[in-house]
Amino acid sequence: KGGPEFDKAVFKLFSLGVVTARDEWVYDDNISNLKSKITFFIEFYNQEIERWKHSDKTQKSNDFVNRTIKFTSELEAHILKGNNLNFNIERIRKCLYRPFVKRETYFDRIITHRLYQQDNIFPIEKAQNNLLICINHTSAKDFNILATNILPDYHLNGDANCLPLYRYDESGNRIENITDWGLEQFRGYYQTCEVLRCEDSQTSQVLGKEAIFHYVYAVLHNPAYRKKYEQNLKREFPRIPFYDDFEKWAAWGKDLMELHIDYENVALFTLNRVERVTSQAVSSDQRQLFARVEEVEPLYRPEVKIKPKLRADKLAGTIEIDEQTTLTGIPAEAWEYKLGNRSALEWVLDQYKESKPTDPTILEKFNTYRFADYKEEVIELLQKVCTVSLETMKIIRAMEAE
Repeated sequence: KGGPEFDKAVFKLFSLGVVTARDEWVYDDNISNLKSKITFFIEFYNQEIERWKHSDKTQKSNDFVNRTIKFTSELEAHILKGNNLNFNIERIRKCLYRPFVKRETYFDRIITHRLYQQDNIFPIEKAQNNLLICINHTSAKDFNILATNILPDYHLNGDANCLPLYRYDESGNRIENITDWGLEQFRGYYQTCEVLRCEDSQTSQVLGKEAIFHYVYAVLHNPAYRKKYEQNLKREFPRIPFYDDFEKWAAWGKDLMELHIDYENVALFTLNRVERVTSQAVSSDQRQLFARVEEVEPLYRPEVKIKPKLRADKLAGTIEIDEQTTLTGIPAEAWEYKLGNRSALEWVLDQYKESKPTDPTILEKFNTYRFADYKEEVIELLQKVCTVSLETMKIIRAMEAE
């Protein structure tokens, strides 16, 4: 916000995650399928512009627009204004859709329903690097946070409000988003209290804006902080206390952030994989018939569809992947790393289930998702998230011991 009175905060700019209002159109696990959907969407949208130009202008737009694609009032307004769309491959970006679940998205000022301030965090015209702390507060879900270095969805971890390390101006210049006022508060406190036990020049080197960013991430993970300010966190932005040993908390925050952002590159946690043999029932008459036919290849080979399960049993420490595969040996503490009302592992399970698209056009033309195509990828992801969960809880336990 403008004005010097708004500089008295640690972060200058904040933003909700993007709202698409048409997730089935602008998100996909497969980049090729996303291109097909967006190309279809743009072609149909531009045809509607032409149709409107030659229509009876006394009609209401709500009665006129063809619902083959997902419209909102804002998109209808763009049609009435004649704002054409052109496909741009650079608009396809990685997005953190839900905790530890990335998807491809099309990031656009017209197709994306609400950008909020995200185009000042991840500019549309040119991809830029950034780090964000996404907090969920003032919603029904428990307070939780997650860091990301890619575009966040609005419902990432509840109703995600994002605090970036940097922001970008209209020319693409990078600006530090932690305010000078915030830096002065931290340096002033720790230099006065001599918590860092070093000279002022050394303090300035240790206590920079990126270190403050890590410190904030750690503090917001602290169970004691969350319990003490539980009611405040439901209705206002967090306020950051000064803890003894800034360096320790900043180091914890950095470790947590690296774990949560770079989760795809952590070591696989070893889980036991139990396989069951599935078979397709064949009638006795069929078996007798096939037995009399001497062929190298069977004449009748029904396709056996293995039904996905993606179901967890926390007490048993197991995850039933599908009718064939079960993972066992998941430590009890792995379920304790929660974001809102689900553990990190449960977020992954929830997002890879098969479901029928609600949009009729997507259902008819672009319903390509099959869990079987991603089974091995998901099993590997679960092993990585298991590692992340255990390492996160190890740091949180250290915080509790303070």
